[in-house]
Amino acid sequence: MSDWQIRGWAEQMSTGLAVVDGQLRVEWINPALAELLGLGLRHAQGQPLASLLRDAGVVEQAGRSLAEQRSVQCRGVALPDTQSGGLRVDVALQPLDAGRLLVEVHVLAESASALSPLSATLRGFAHEVKNPLAGLRGAAQLLHRRLDDADMQALAGMVIAEADRLTALANRLLHHDGAPRLGPVNLHQLLERLSDLILAEPSPPRVRHDYDPSLPDVNGDADRLQQVMLNLARNAVEAGARTLTLRSRVEHGVRLGERMFRSALRLDVIDDGPGVPAALRDTLFEPLVSGRADGTGLGLALSREIAHEHDGELRYVSRPGETVFSLYLPLPPRVGVAASSSGRSDG
Repeated sequence: MSDWQIRGWAEQMSTGLAVVDGQLRVEWINPALAELLGLGLRHAQGQPLASLLRDAGVVEQAGRSLAEQRSVQCRGVALPDTQSGGLRVDVALQPLDAGRLLVEVHVLAESASALSPLSATLRGFAHEVKNPLAGLRGAAQLLHRRLDDADMQALAGMVIAEADRLTALANRLLHHDGAPRLGPVNLHQLLERLSDLILAEPSPPRVRHDYDPSLPDVNGDADRLQQVMLNLARNAVEAGARTLTLRSRVEHGVRLGERMFRSALRLDVIDDGPGVPAALRDTLFEPLVSGRADGTGLGLALSREIAHEHDGELRYVSRPGETVFSLYLPLPPRVGVAASSSGRSDG
């Protein structure tokens, strides 16, 4: 089997594939295996097979497969825990021409089923969106270079930044990297960016701001928190809201999950749409539940998962004409805040 035959069909396969040379070093790896192992395509090239799979038995069988020029199957191999979450796989080894070896990695069904339904669904979704995101980013880069108008360049830059953010989110889902990347997050900057994104869309709603200026920064993952708020705002717009209010507050004595917090930050997305249908209210945050025929039912499920990652919660109250989705984020005891006040309010 020649290189062009391998690479032509392997680039798009969901099965993890690699080609190693006679010294068992990686010559080529497909995106599916790179994602499964949490490696960049370029970084993986030249790496010993032992450093990728970290299983002495597989390495030994790979050497035997090359020496005897026969196919070998390795069953129930545990992948490294750093990115794969401890998945078990079957590894198939097949000799190629020029003293090389094709390595196929198949995730075992029982390992895949051990993932939560949401995680499994999101991994599939993340895998599907990466190629369209790359195309979107490339088109936006071309527009950014060719446009002379500063406002149009700014919009193209916004598309590039959003494509990069979503690609990073997709990579984290694919790599089973559950831990958020924490750092100081200015929540009002996050809400201002959300406002810019919503107003840049076709037929945007009116956006109002009602901020409490006493809010401190929160320790969180800015990209993931941005995704939560964007999901909430877009859901409201797609449900028919004509006005969105972005509100920030501090609450005292808040129970989040099993813990009581002295103070918590609350970010609200308030809309004037028709409200959450009664039939969906008990299952609204479950995966694959949507009130729209063309909805995926993933946005709110992912948003709730991100809130839980930050020890927070996502709540809502709804009636026709006013629906409020609230993201609660705990404040550590050492962070002091002034008494809550109305702050900036505009229309």
